[in-house]
Amino acid sequence: MVGSASSNNTTTPICFSIHSPPFKYNHTIAYFSAIFSGLGLSSNLFAFIVLIKAYQRAQSRSRCSFLIFLSGLVVTDFMGLLVTGSIVVSFHATRFNWRELDPHCHFCNFMGMSMVFYGLCPLLLGASMAVERFMGINQPFSRSTNMSKSRALLTVMMVWVFAGCISLLPLGGLGSYHMQVPGSWCFINISSKPLDLIFCLVFSLVGLLSLAVSFLLNTVSVVTLLRVCCGQEAMQRQRNHELNMMGQLTCIMIITSICWCPLLIFILKCALSAETVDLDLLLLFLRLACLNQICDPWIYILCQLSCLRRAKSITLSAMSHHQVIMLPGKGKAVENPCRTMITRANKD
Repeated sequence: MVGSASSNNTTTPICFSIHSPPFKYNHTIAYFSAIFSGLGLSSNLFAFIVLIKAYQRAQSRSRCSFLIFLSGLVVTDFMGLLVTGSIVVSFHATRFNWRELDPHCHFCNFMGMSMVFYGLCPLLLGASMAVERFMGINQPFSRSTNMSKSRALLTVMMVWVFAGCISLLPLGGLGSYHMQVPGSWCFINISSKPLDLIFCLVFSLVGLLSLAVSFLLNTVSVVTLLRVCCGQEAMQRQRNHELNMMGQLTCIMIITSICWCPLLIFILKCALSAETVDLDLLLLFLRLACLNQICDPWIYILCQLSCLRRAKSITLSAMSHHQVIMLPGKGKAVENPCRTMITRANKD
């Protein structure tokens, strides 16, 4: 049964069977959690506004689809920080007793589900973007690979459904969610017991496989783009926007791998080897994974602002550059109309 376990004729909720409150309170962790959550929420909100403005200016279908994926990532990170961060900050602010507040583990299960769901979603979305870009770059003229906005949105929703189904597995008896030290969060039970082991393997392998797919397909896509842009076809196929998207996707992949690989490998190693879980290492790797939710939005923000500055610079230089156009067959020189309009406006 997921809700409780019996020990010494006393019914103990299963989520408190390993670690049970009260825990030692730490003021440093409380301040860190509040600052971390506030910075993450504000960063993702700012990134979402930047992406909405970029989407309104986007003209190509591939660019629109890519921005939909990025927006899905931002929304996922924002909601993840909002849900889990509000629970953690509330715990540190009120110091509530989990066993009194949640005697049947419903609240703990909800937080554990949230941690798994909002952890897997960015990894799966990163892999989905890598697949979409791989198909778009390597088969650019195939109608089936020209992803529409509706298909991009449907893919994001399918990722959410898939991650949600995995997070629900412990409620069906496959694995379990347990209270974790320092008492402010719940997560999967890292154990070598058959059901817990299977769920640890599912969580870790899905995450690692997503990162592996992203790495492989992004590497092939970058090599293909470099060969096209630096080769003889450079004048025929302008791929600046493709390079920009792949640059963002590569940065996302690198940061996600750095943040998530230690936790995923740690869970896999502890579950397979039946070693005692080092609680300090688990907490350290979890914080590193959560750092991904702060770093991701700044990739979008900086890249989009860089694109805006570049586009503005090109537009201004094109308008201010004085060109003389020769009319064919007449030998007549005509001043650039853009230059003439600017000059007249300055005179007025």
